[in-house]
Amino acid sequence: MTTLTPVLLAAILYFPPSLVAQEPPPPPPAATPSAPQSTPGTGSSSSKTKNRVIPSFLIIGTVFNENALSVPGVQVRVRRSGEKKVIQQTYTNSRGEFAIRVPPGYEYEVVTHVKKYDDKIENVDSKVDVQQRLSIKLEPKGQAKAGAK
Repeated sequence: MTTLTPVLLAAILYFPPSLVAQEPPPPPPAATPSAPQSTPGTGSSSSKTKNRVIPSFLIIGTVFNENALSVPGVQVRVRRSGEKKVIQQTYTNSRGEFAIRVPPGYEYEVVTHVKKYDDKIENVDSKVDVQQRLSIKLEPKGQAKAGAK
């Protein structure tokens, strides 16, 4: 009996009760037949509109300076035309590029802002296509526009 006690003690320490009496994990839930998968071309029209995902409109672009070099770190804000509230905001990456997703069907203003340059506003119409690409050229602050006297 004295040799059995250390072995029993070692077994208890080596295999804690939580590991010994562990139950197997429950099986994954089975697919319910009451919720059929929606596939294109099948089902009624009401189920199509309910499960339909409206794609977002993508505004992508690159910001350049007066020397045609891309500018990283430019703040890009998007708002609906005629409104002041900004709905999306991002910054250009190391190559001066940005991408913003917005709801389709509206007209938007893309406003770029960076030190030493005038703010630039570009208009975007999301009613026509699914994306629009912009090339934005910044102008230094205080520089007179060509042709103006």
